Amino acid sequence: MEMHGTTILVLRKNGKTVMAGDGQITLGETIMKGTARKVRKLGDGRVLAGFAGSVADAMTLFEKFEEKFKESNSSLKRAAVNLAKEWRTNKILRNLQALLLVADNETILLISGNGEVIEPDEEILAIGSGGSYALSAARALMRNTNLDAEMIAVQAMTIASEICIYTNSNFTVETLGGEGK
Repeated sequence: MEMHGTTILVLRKNGKTVMAGDGQITLGETIMKGTARKVRKLGDGRVLAGFAGSVADAMTLFEKFEEKFKESNSSLKRAAVNLAKEWRTNKILRNLQALLLVADNETILLISGNGEVIEPDEEILAIGSGGSYALSAARALMRNTNLDAEMIAVQAMTIASEICIYTNSNFTVETLGGEGK
């Protein structure tokens, strides 16, 4: 049986970086869990991270990323490159099945086990089974509304949950920047 289910969206608008993820984990044709937490803060609350893929693999990647972040003196890009390099070359890590989105107040990155570190052209990126839906909705909302970053993320995730059967509407939303943060 194949495991499905994840939509992770990250965007930045007006000095706020927001990452949102749904809570659904699906095994075959069965929803196994509806309240998974796929988005969290790392690096003493200075980095948002979200994953698509195996939960156990993602937990390993969160730990590895945090280790690389500390080793790189809190440089998001350097930590991402170092993680991607180790992920690709380490005998054990290269078998991990996941994608990782990371963001701070300046940078948004996608990290993969193929050694890729991708920074999007726009300040918005999404991964997972509903990622394309969330990305499309968020781009439209960013370009055509005055909604704030958090509302755009929630609305885009809501639209994705209405289209993608592997995405539910139980969202985790984490924010960096803005007033008092």
